[in-house]
Amino acid sequence: MVLGVIRLRLRMTHVHSLKEKRAVVKSITARIRNRFNIAVSEVAMHDSWHNAEIGICAVGNSEPVINSVLDKVVDYVERTLDVDMIEPDFEIIHLG
Repeated sequence: MVLGVIRLRLRMTHVHSLKEKRAVVKSITARIRNRFNIAVSEVAMHDSWHNAEIGICAVGNSEPVINSVLDKVVDYVERTLDVDMIEPDFEIIHLG
């Protein structure tokens, strides 16, 4: 089993309150979850208006497949979402 994890740090300069930020992050996580069928959650920077950290996890049986999915997620966030991405952090874990 192969586990792929991404930590995405996002900057949202157009957000003006925590309430607005939470709505944007909720929309982003739902769009990623629905499009790629993977686990997504806000994992840090909960009290920062302009920043968010999202954790994304994919599980499979092949490292190339997991790498491909995670690359597509990062590309999707860069191309289609109204946020700036700061250094995505990838990790691949082999279990068993």
